Order: sequence, then structure tokens, then C-alpha cells
Amino acid sequence: MERYIEALQRLPERHLTLIDLAWKFTRPDGTLDEDLMSFHMKEIQEAAKEAQAYASDTKKAVSLLCRLQHSQP
Repeated sequence: MERYIEALQRLPERHLTLIDLAWKFTRPDGTLDEDLMSFHMKEIQEAAKEAQAYASDTKKAVSLLCRLQHSQP
């Protein structure tokens, strides 16, 4: 299992655009500026797809690691 953990530690950090956009559209009071967001819907949708793909890939990796762990003596 240590080999898998070491391999995961060597993976590069992943930066999600959606996080940056959340900050970009946040007002000083902490609410989202929906009017500003409406002008950037394509950018938001692309960032959401990126985040969904990342989440899906992460779930697959976790599932694979769990199977590998249970298959080893």
C-alpha cells in the first residue's frame, strides 16, 4: 500500500477554476453577485464541468485503491 501512497504523493496539485470564479463573484458581504455571474455563464459552466470531471476521476481512483487494498494479503 505504501507504493500507492507514494505514487499519489507525486501527483501534481490540481487547481480548480471554479474556486477562483467563486472568489471573483463574491461580494464583500459574502454573497454571490448573480448579476455579474450572468455575464460569465459560459466560463462558469466550463469550470463546473472541469470540477465534475475531477470529482469523477477522484472517485474512480479511490475505488481502485480500495480494491487494490482488499486484493492484497
